[in-house]
Amino acid sequence: MLHGGGAEAAEIAGQRLSRRHFLRRAMLAIWGLSTTSAIAGALEMLYPNLTRKFGASLTVGAKSVFKAAKPDKFVVNQAGVFYYQQAKTYIVHLDRATHFLLKGTDLSDQFASETIAKDADGSYWIALYQRCVHLGCTVPFRNDCLSFKCPCHGSHYNSDGEYLDGPAPRSLDRFAFHFQGEDLVVDTGVLNNRVPPPD
Repeated sequence: MLHGGGAEAAEIAGQRLSRRHFLRRAMLAIWGLSTTSAIAGALEMLYPNLTRKFGASLTVGAKSVFKAAKPDKFVVNQAGVFYYQQAKTYIVHLDRATHFLLKGTDLSDQFASETIAKDADGSYWIALYQRCVHLGCTVPFRNDCLSFKCPCHGSHYNSDGEYLDGPAPRSLDRFAFHFQGEDLVVDTGVLNNRVPPPD
């Protein structure tokens, strides 16, 4: 057994971390952090419901916030049509006095196939996806022509998202939605992309 200064130096050297051990531990720590962040990112992308982002059911607001109007009185974010960024959707709220060409069961069947809901007060609700079905551009509602018009290639849709003209192959896609008490909840994970153009 060593005594004195040499013994202490040998003991300190034995306890010191070698360069090889330090690099090994640092690499394991970096690998562990990278793996953890990759798994967290993958879970967020695959399961947006966990983070309440686009792809999940999102509460867009109380029904009273969305003032109903007839299509000829629509003003974006004031009456009839409202944009909600987090859900990437336009909420269309048609007045109960809105005129439809179909009647009875034909109208009910069309509403079911086009994801249009009739509220207890007689008004009608639609949740339109903001993306143009032609090439995916964001389609704004234009107050000057009371319709949706794609700025990229000119696809044109009426006030409830039905195809009018342009290169788009069909009407705008629609999200499923439901009412939860007085709140409107849009399910951005369920998309109806089978709305045909009007006859």
